[in-house]
Amino acid sequence: MTGVLERRDTTTEPVAGILSRVIGRAPELRIEAFDGSRSGPDDAPVALQVRSPRALARLVSAPGSLGLARAYVTEEIDVRGDLYTALRAMAEVTLHSIPRRDQLWLARRLLPYWREHRMPPPDLEARPRGLLHSKRRDSQAISHHYDVSNRFYEFVLGESMTYTCAAYPHADATLEEAQANKYALVAAKLDLEPGMRLLDVGCGWGGMVRHAAAEHGVKALGVTLSREQAAWAQAEIERQGLGGLAEVRHLDYRDLPDGAFDAVSSIGLTEHIGKANIDAYFRAMQAKLRPGGRMLNHCITQPHKPDHRNTDPFIHRYVFPDGELEPVGTLVTAMNEAGFEIRHAENLREHYALTLRDWGANLERNWTDAVAEVGIGRARVWRLYMAACRLGFELNNIQLHQVLGVKLHADGTAGFPLRGEHGAY
Repeated sequence: MTGVLERRDTTTEPVAGILSRVIGRAPELRIEAFDGSRSGPDDAPVALQVRSPRALARLVSAPGSLGLARAYVTEEIDVRGDLYTALRAMAEVTLHSIPRRDQLWLARRLLPYWREHRMPPPDLEARPRGLLHSKRRDSQAISHHYDVSNRFYEFVLGESMTYTCAAYPHADATLEEAQANKYALVAAKLDLEPGMRLLDVGCGWGGMVRHAAAEHGVKALGVTLSREQAAWAQAEIERQGLGGLAEVRHLDYRDLPDGAFDAVSSIGLTEHIGKANIDAYFRAMQAKLRPGGRMLNHCITQPHKPDHRNTDPFIHRYVFPDGELEPVGTLVTAMNEAGFEIRHAENLREHYALTLRDWGANLERNWTDAVAEVGIGRARVWRLYMAACRLGFELNNIQLHQVLGVKLHADGTAGFPLRGEHGAY
């Protein structure tokens, strides 16, 4: 929290009243502004505190989630109480843009603040350069998000150091149990056995690589565009005595040889590929597999809603620059056209909401250390991002799918049992 609200003499319309017109009047939310105005119930569990007129200038220049995020990151807006509860009360504004008619209404009333207090965006925003999804630009985008600080990620992710959706075996499972269960699920779908060769693309801190080696005797190679991830993962592999089976390299998947692997896991990479490159990506993965090899693609997906197709501008600027989400049907079609036979798909949307809940709780428990490690601005980016995405998954604004495909043998056989769990393995 920051200090006292800034005050400013003004004869304009009360700020709290202006914002409540756009945000709405949810019983859980109270608005408190620097001009002394208030809106909403006195006993509301959370309060949106507009601490500076600069926050209003940001809302004029970027209506909706981006303007609110910029003001929150810079502490010009704060929340008293639980951030997730506040975002849920403002879901139509935080998950979507303010409707255009309200944008114009808001801009007219806040224009004086913009003229007097406009500022450049915070320097935490990503600005990757070069051709979209070129190797050089992809490396910049990945570095912006993942090369923050391994120690910071330890505070947020916990012991597993796994930055992808977990699979909760039951409602009371811990985050660590759910992440271990996710890796076991992937391994089962890929039918991993001792002696097989696994490629894990976009491997993060090597969780799947270490699981495959330790639990299944698989020779596993992970690749990532993050130098910090690769260094941490390789050190952990050596610490666990898995160096004879597991390896993580700082490498672009496009630079790997074809036909060398029995299975491919892609857990949280497809979001970074870009729609224009999806077809080529799955062709490349199919080429890296031997006949009979399986691929498990695990990624965030977009519900097929025309008004939800664009990446949220806050996420694009602060979290996943150049990230693009597609409906699961687009991914299934691309895998199929690349030569995969699709055997199974499932949506783990609710599981990602639970994962983000637990990451957020980790961050709050380690807040002081996290701020000391990366600074208050970046820590607030992650706090906002995880709370907003949790809400997005709960409200079906985004989804998470696992899709399993197989590269058939020349005679058309797949090597699957006639009937397994979920009919897939």
